[in-house]
Amino acid sequence: MAYPTSVNSQITDSVSQVNTKVLGDAPAMASGNLMMATSQALSNAAHNATTNQQNATITAQAAMTQGISTLYSVDTASSGVATREIFQ
Repeated sequence: MAYPTSVNSQITDSVSQVNTKVLGDAPAMASGNLMMATSQALSNAAHNATTNQQNATITAQAAMTQGISTLYSVDTASSGVATREIFQ
């Protein structure tokens, strides 16, 4: 119970109890906020990893397509060179 004041003692007791409850809830709230921030950071990391894998796959497919195109054009280029030498 609070010291005697000009305010009703029941009011001061109620305010004191609410303040005590808020102080008691603070560690649980802080822990909850930490867990939420951590889970959000981990989900962002997983999403970024997936996006990076998809981008790497697209780059690999583009490189493979370019390589195959080059392989197909080698025969055509050598035929063109041989034909030019024949006609000269």
